[in-house]
Amino acid sequence: MSVIFILLAVSISVAAFFLIAFIWGVKSGQFEDDFSPASRILFEDKKTSSPHKQ
Repeated sequence: MSVIFILLAVSISVAAFFLIAFIWGVKSGQFEDDFSPASRILFEDKKTSSPHKQ
């Protein structure tokens, strides 16, 4: 029976850690850009010219 309480405490701790990490990510702006990842594939990459090209 005590194993259930240990597992319950560990699972609540892990869930709280992920909740805090998610809230920190939202507040720091990790999820701000919702346009460019979806449309990035539609645009070509810029061509880079190297001066040592032979």
